[in-house]
Amino acid sequence: MAPEVNLAQLRALVAVADAGGFGAAAVDLGVSQSAVSHAVAALERLLGAPVLHRGAPARPTPLGERILPHARTAVASAAAVRTIAADHSGGLTGTVRLAAPTTVCQGLLPGLLHGWRAEHPRLTVRVFEGEDDELGVWLEAGTVDAAVLVDADLVPPGAVPLGADSMHALLRRDHPLAGEETVEVADLEDDDFLLSEGGCERHIRDAYRRAGVRFAPRHRIRDLNTLIGMVHAGVGVSVMPALARPMLPPDCVLVPIRPAAHRRLTLTGPAGRPWSPAVAGLLAALRGAPGAAAPARSSWAQIDGPASGLTAS
Repeated sequence: MAPEVNLAQLRALVAVADAGGFGAAAVDLGVSQSAVSHAVAALERLLGAPVLHRGAPARPTPLGERILPHARTAVASAAAVRTIAADHSGGLTGTVRLAAPTTVCQGLLPGLLHGWRAEHPRLTVRVFEGEDDELGVWLEAGTVDAAVLVDADLVPPGAVPLGADSMHALLRRDHPLAGEETVEVADLEDDDFLLSEGGCERHIRDAYRRAGVRFAPRHRIRDLNTLIGMVHAGVGVSVMPALARPMLPPDCVLVPIRPAAHRRLTLTGPAGRPWSPAVAGLLAALRGAPGAAAPARSSWAQIDGPASGLTAS
């Protein structure tokens, strides 16, 4: 009987495609780099063609691109079987790949991760940081198992609304408006405005439109840390989500803007395929579903606490 494709080969393909290299994939899988190389080479021998371009980064060939969605499904299904078995004997186990925007990773996820670790010590949650418009693509492609989506219009049953993250003016402490309880958007018109291209531009544009103020950013910056550094250096001011607060140096402040603007955050699994038992279990715990363990108090403190900038949705 001719040899068949096996799960180890598909797992190696997925790991290399996601990690961008054989060494990083080996670390993720907890095996040697040679084991990953052998598994991929064996798959290529069975298929009669390469599935990966060897390079920096390693990337799928056209054949690899066609195979990858099926490989992800097979790997996810195998993980689901293990998780179901573990849950049957008590407690979630396995790995959940969770994607979120930078500010959510900074201001919200630490509390959630702490609570999940306390409730499910045998479960590993791996965080992938991305831009707002990338997260849904990663989720539906199977690159991640769950994501915190921003302003999602359509979410599957079981998704958990995390709240509304309000927009704040980012100012140096020596700015004339830094001590105010709120800042009128119109009062920022004379400052050089630094715009983050991480996904909040539509919220900021809408606030300026409602204030009747011309929106004319002086600089457009992709990296949020760079933007904060420029405000810190006195180059200008900005508007960003309240969850960015942990990223600020001591001499910068966030002040709520008027008219108010916010983004809605939703934790969800994919819409186009069944959720893994681990994802379903984590979200059920957050919802307080019957029979589910309640999340640790520390995780909810991050969601509901006034310092987070989130309000219930």
